[in-house]
Amino acid sequence: MADPHKDKPVGYVRMSEQQQASSAASIAVKLPLTLDGVDGYTAIKSYRQLATQNLKMLVLTCPGEKMMDPMFGVGLRNFLFQMNNVTTHGDIEARINNQVGMYLPYLEILGIDFDTKENEMQENFASNYLHISIHFRIKPLDVYEVLAVSVTGN
Repeated sequence: MADPHKDKPVGYVRMSEQQQASSAASIAVKLPLTLDGVDGYTAIKSYRQLATQNLKMLVLTCPGEKMMDPMFGVGLRNFLFQMNNVTTHGDIEARINNQVGMYLPYLEILGIDFDTKENEMQENFASNYLHISIHFRIKPLDVYEVLAVSVTGN
């Protein structure tokens, strides 16, 4: 296998996740916007955090909500009042896999877990509640992450 750093300048050193997080340069703004005493707005300083935020935004954005790209988004809230069964879970999983393949090709979805009132046996869950855990890998970093997302009809 060829060395990916072969053509880099002599002084080139690849930054680790810890070095990225502690460096002063920020990659993006963390959403939702919050003020930070250091950077002004809270900043994302690692590619790991950025990939997780991008996946969360993709899952929570409804199709048609993003300007200039009406196909962007899974629209998880659109599934809230549908039957909470295996068929709906399959539709959500297919939508997530399709959208990630189209907009976030640097991620690999490893699995999606659905937590429902029946699964958890908790009475405090509303019928219009959906919680999913998305297990994914960030391909360029070869890092595994889990994104937990909950939405309610309220």
